[in-house]
Amino acid sequence: MLKFDDTKRDEDLAALRSQEEENFQQILAGKYGIPYEDLSVAPIDIEAIGVLKEDTARDALLAPFALSGKKLKVGIFSPNEEKTKEALANLTERGYTVLPHLVSHASLEKVWSRYGDISSSTKSEAGVVDIENQSIEDLVKQYTTFSAVSDSLNKTIGEKTGRHISNMFSIVLAGAIGIHASDIHIEPAEEAVHIRYRVDGVLHEVATLPTSVYRNFSSRLKLMAGLRLNVGSESQDGRFSIKISDLEIEMRVSVIPGPYGEGIVMRILNPLSINVTLEDLGMSARLLTIIQKEIDKPHGMILNTGPTGSGKTTTLYAFLKKIYSPEIKVMTIEDPIEYHMKGVSQTQVEEKKGYTFLEGLRAAMRQDPDVIMVGEIRDGETAKVAINAALTGHMVFSTLHTNTAAGTIPRLIELGVTPKIISSALTVALAQRLSRKLCVVCKKEDTPTPDEQAIIDKISIRIKNKTGTDVQTKKVWRAVGCNKCNETGYKGRIGIFEAILMTPEIEQLLNGIPSEREISEAAESQKLLNMQEDGVEKILTGLTSFDEVMRVVDLSTTL
Repeated sequence: MLKFDDTKRDEDLAALRSQEEENFQQILAGKYGIPYEDLSVAPIDIEAIGVLKEDTARDALLAPFALSGKKLKVGIFSPNEEKTKEALANLTERGYTVLPHLVSHASLEKVWSRYGDISSSTKSEAGVVDIENQSIEDLVKQYTTFSAVSDSLNKTIGEKTGRHISNMFSIVLAGAIGIHASDIHIEPAEEAVHIRYRVDGVLHEVATLPTSVYRNFSSRLKLMAGLRLNVGSESQDGRFSIKISDLEIEMRVSVIPGPYGEGIVMRILNPLSINVTLEDLGMSARLLTIIQKEIDKPHGMILNTGPTGSGKTTTLYAFLKKIYSPEIKVMTIEDPIEYHMKGVSQTQVEEKKGYTFLEGLRAAMRQDPDVIMVGEIRDGETAKVAINAALTGHMVFSTLHTNTAAGTIPRLIELGVTPKIISSALTVALAQRLSRKLCVVCKKEDTPTPDEQAIIDKISIRIKNKTGTDVQTKKVWRAVGCNKCNETGYKGRIGIFEAILMTPEIEQLLNGIPSEREISEAAESQKLLNMQEDGVEKILTGLTSFDEVMRVVDLSTTL
C-alpha cells in the first residue's frame, strides 16, 4: 500500500512541476512579448515538422508545429539560447516567415515525438532508406495478397498510436513489393483516397485511406523522396530506395496537384524484375533463333518499338545480358537508368542540364564501346548519330515509338534519316506488347465463341502457311482465379512479338519513301508471325486468353 502511495505522490509532483513550468513560460511570454502556446492541446502539422531535422530541433530546443505557405510557427523554450537564435536565423534565410511561440519542455517533447510519423526511416546511404519500425522483409513475406494488404491497412488506420502513419506507409510499400506490383497509385477523391497497385500491367484497388490522414501520409512520402513539403500546387519528382537484405529496390515518385489533394504514383524498380532471359521473353522458336544470331553480330542496329509499358526496355536488357562478356565494352544511355547491370557502363539523361540522348550518344562514341543501348530515339539528330554508330562498327540497340515493326522505317524517314542509309544500318525492327499469362493452377479449358472461332479459323491458316505446322483450333482457356494468382486468373506476363528483317525486298523499297503497308506486304515472304498471329498462337497453346490478347492487340481487322 505504501508503494502505491509513493507512486501516486510522484505522479502528482510531476504533474505539479509540469503545470508550474507552463505557468512560468506563460509569464515569460508576456515579458518577452512572444505568444505563449500549450502544444499538449494543439494540433501538430506534420508538414511543419518536416521543415527541420529532428536532431537540429532537439539541439536548438525548438519545434516547428504549424505551416501555412511560408509562414512557420515555431515553439521555443527560450529566446536567449544561442542555438535557438541560430536555428531561427537559418529558417529565415531559407525564406520562411518565422513566428516564435514560447512553450514548455512538455510541449517540445510532444512535437519531437511526432518525428516518428515521418522519419521512422533513416538514410543509411545516399538515397537509401532502411525502414526500422518493422522488418520490411518480414512484411513483404506477410503481404502477398490484396486482401492481406487491405485488412492490415484498415486495421492500422483505426489505431491511435504515434506511429500509425509510419505503419500504414510500411504496409503500402511492403504489400506492393510482396505482390510484385510495378507501380503504386495513390489518388485522392472527394470521399476518400484510393490506393491501387499495378500488377502485370493492370490496376487493382487494394484499399482506401480517410482524407483526414492523407496529408500526414503524403508528407511522410514527400520527405522520404526529397520533395518540398510546402509545395502543393506544382508537380514534383523524387526518389528513394528500400533495402531488403542485400537487395536495393528503387522507388521513383511522381506527385501532381489535383482538386482533392496531390496524386502520387510510385514506380517500383525491383532488380529481380529484369531477371528475364532472352529465352523467357516469349518469342517464337524461329524468331528467337534469328534474334540470337543478329545480336551476336559485331555491328548493326536493332530497334524495338511499341507503346509505353510494352516491355521494350526489358527486352533490350535481355539482349545485353545475353551478349555481355568481359571482352566487350557495353554502354547505355537511359532516361532514367531503370536497373543497374554489372559490368555495363550506364549513363543517365539529364535534360535540364543539357545532357540529352544526343549528347549522351556522342559522349558514348568517344568511349570506344562495342555495344551501345540508347534508351529511346526521340529526334532526328539522335537517329542520325545512332545510325552512324551502327555504320561505323558498333552494335546499337534502341527503342522507337511506333505501333508496328513495319512503322519503324517510315518513322526514321520522318525523323530525317536518308532512306538508303537505313538499309545499311538497320538489321531488325521489332514490335511488342505484353499480355498477362493465365494462371497455370486455375485456368479453365473452354470452347471458343462464334466470334472467337472466326478469328481462329482465319489466323490459324496464316500461322500454318508461315510455320508449316498445324495448331489446334477447337479449344481455348479462360481465367478463373485462385489464391495463387490473387483471384485474378493471371500470373506473370509474356511478350507478343513481330519482326521485320532487312532483306533485299525491303531494301528495294527504300529507293523511294515506302508506306507502312508496302513494308508489311514485302515482309510477308520472311514468314515471321505478326502480332495478331503470335497472339492467337499463344491463345491456342493455353499461355494466355482471348480477352488478354484483344486488350493489347487489335484482332478485329481479321474478321
